[in-house]
Amino acid sequence: MLRFDLDSRYADVMERALYNGSISGISLDGNLYFYENPLASDGTHHRQGWFGCSCCPTNILRLIASVGGYIYSYTDTDVIVHLYAQSEGAFELGDKTVTLRQETNYPWQGDVAITVGIKEPRKFAVKLRVPGWCDGFEVGINGEPCEGAVLNSGYLAIERLWSDGDKIEISIPMLVKRMYAHPDVSGDTGLVALQRGPIVYCLEEADNATCLQRISLPDDAEFEATFEPDLLGGVVTIAAEAQCLDVDGWDEVLYRDTPAVSQPLTIKAIPYYAWDNREPGWMSVWISSVVS
Repeated sequence: MLRFDLDSRYADVMERALYNGSISGISLDGNLYFYENPLASDGTHHRQGWFGCSCCPTNILRLIASVGGYIYSYTDTDVIVHLYAQSEGAFELGDKTVTLRQETNYPWQGDVAITVGIKEPRKFAVKLRVPGWCDGFEVGINGEPCEGAVLNSGYLAIERLWSDGDKIEISIPMLVKRMYAHPDVSGDTGLVALQRGPIVYCLEEADNATCLQRISLPDDAEFEATFEPDLLGGVVTIAAEAQCLDVDGWDEVLYRDTPAVSQPLTIKAIPYYAWDNREPGWMSVWISSVVS
């Protein structure tokens, strides 16, 4: 659909699936797999080794190996960037070969530099996807503001006479966002999930020494994103001040006529794709939301 109708909503779905729904099915060491990708676990759902019906492990490995084919596409007049990743692509525009080389630490950081390679100047368009989750997509060329770019269906088209070594500089704010489900999804009523850039986050018991079901996130909570190079292969984590229901006074009591008291708690969220790579424990993508 993306090739027939250049609309960023298709690439947004592709990006979300690649960073979250697909690679969460494989362990970080590449040896364990599961087919289901639950958004909550009581600590008993785990990946397993290579199983008899090998379609799942082989397909996820084949998908990872083919990601390079999803980053770019091109026509006789355009080169299109769908995904931002450290990469290089070569394209035949008519009788000329054009290369684009991306340098970036995306998705942990939102700065992307794309260098154009071409033997002699040529006029064509570079179309850059503006992610649907993004607020404030900024572009410059060779250190100067980009002028005359046209946004259409989520792609910013920059048409100009390009020369070898021209550099496109992109800045994408990586803000932590609260995500909510459709009101008709009854299981997610009153819940919120966290997303930073294209990455969906979750809470794991390994980082939050309490029952995750007792945690609630105030709607005015502030977030702190930190890159931790020694955690889960190197990830950006999210910390926030939340509330946790206190179980003091509830020993051997199932019901009572006074509510539980909330206590402040600092929570830590990790990328969902990296869950279940440490000791077993509870996991949840959706967090109870409270109005301050």
